[in-house]
Amino acid sequence: MPKNVIIGIHIGTTACRIAAFNDEGEILAQNTKEYSVDYGPYGWAEQNPECWWEAVCEILREFFRKAMISAEDVVAVGVDGQSWNALPVDDKGKPLRNSMTWLDRRATDEARYLLENIGDEEISRVNSNPVDPAYIVPKILWIKKNEQEVFKKTYKFVQSNSYIVYKLTGKFSMDRSQGYGFHFFDLNTGRWSEELSEKMGIPLEKMPDLYNSADVVGEVTQSASLATGLKKGTPVIAGGLDAATGTLGAGVLEHGQIQEQGGQAGNISVVVNKPVKNKKLILGYHVVPGCWLLQGGTVGGGSLKWFVKQLGHLEMELSRKTGISEFKIIDQEAGSVPPGSDGLIFMPYMAGERSPIWDQNAKGVFFGLTYDKTRAHMARAIMEGCVYALNHNIQTVESTGINVSELVSVGGSANSYLWTQMKADITNKIIKVPISDMASPLGSAILAGVGVGLFKDFKEAVNRVVFIKSEYHPNEELHKEYQFYYSVYMELYENLKKSFEKISQKESARY
Repeated sequence: MPKNVIIGIHIGTTACRIAAFNDEGEILAQNTKEYSVDYGPYGWAEQNPECWWEAVCEILREFFRKAMISAEDVVAVGVDGQSWNALPVDDKGKPLRNSMTWLDRRATDEARYLLENIGDEEISRVNSNPVDPAYIVPKILWIKKNEQEVFKKTYKFVQSNSYIVYKLTGKFSMDRSQGYGFHFFDLNTGRWSEELSEKMGIPLEKMPDLYNSADVVGEVTQSASLATGLKKGTPVIAGGLDAATGTLGAGVLEHGQIQEQGGQAGNISVVVNKPVKNKKLILGYHVVPGCWLLQGGTVGGGSLKWFVKQLGHLEMELSRKTGISEFKIIDQEAGSVPPGSDGLIFMPYMAGERSPIWDQNAKGVFFGLTYDKTRAHMARAIMEGCVYALNHNIQTVESTGINVSELVSVGGSANSYLWTQMKADITNKIIKVPISDMASPLGSAILAGVGVGLFKDFKEAVNRVVFIKSEYHPNEELHKEYQFYYSVYMELYENLKKSFEKISQKESARY
């Protein structure tokens, strides 16, 4: 059995992914367990946090049961997770309701209240991120207003990774890379702002203690050991935001380096050595001390999964018969359609949109449907639409004066040659793809290794465990072709913005 095993746990939007690595970055064991997002009335998107814990326990027990790794050799565990969760728990860590996920945008009135009663200027001095219903504070205020007993009983509001850390150690925590989702978290000092939390009506005692991402929060308890198979006393690291650990797992930790992630959420993360404020983008702490991440985040990454689930029954049946992933089959079909999808354009605003337009009313749209269009056209148009959204964020980043020449790409979409080449052609940037497609768990494992001294520092860790396997260079002719379709994509949002608002008002009135 290998020694010096480090485990990275990723609590994603649609699945838990766990991987065990040695100190050279080799994957010793990995698995994924899916769970669902519960969509309710207009704007609601919730998740049962017990599903996260059940997935963690199931995967880890399988690792040890099948002797992939030995619990005796695990030196530390790191946990990362999706952001912007409003999850209230009692003093025993029991959830008082389902978690309101980052996709949940019901708290429009509360966001408006913050802007009208505190003001964007005052909030921006502490936390430069836009006041939007997707962020955590409006959701907490929604709970306070609509579920008063839940708010009263809340001991702490925790994030997805800190919930798992609590289940493993019995200790409440929150890492600083998740702090940006709270508008009373000071991005200049890395501390809670007592003044703003008081004005917002959220007592600071309901917030966990803050940790750096590589800090050891505690050790695996006896009960957690029985549930997971991990050895009692194994150190557990605070961990971080999945986009930030994915950035680290891609080897991106120096000022000016850029990571791109394509999964349920699309994301671009630029490492900066000081806070760079742009209201159209997202600013937060990196999991690497002394660094921040300037991010563009979209919601469209899950569009292809939605498409396969709703319209890909033939592909799913073929997948069952052949063992080939339905996404690989769809990928092959989309590859038969020319760039630009014969004029079919998809707007990937399936749950509103985050940066850079920040419009909770935005909707997914197929534009250009004609009788000659096939499901393959629709699949390719979805892929292109997600890249158009990425390109919009890249251009917004470049407007701050940051030069973008290449991206390190991770996430599920990086496994697709078609999709990754498409990113290079549309953005006109070089795309690099690391060997490991488990960037977020690898980043969490690196944090764990640094936290217990397995690695001297982050630079040494990245040099030892992160390797680039391929590069994609843009095709100039295709880039010129795509520029036309991208310009139409940009026009569509402006032309449909009022229509999005009208239909949203009609739908919300039903509830």
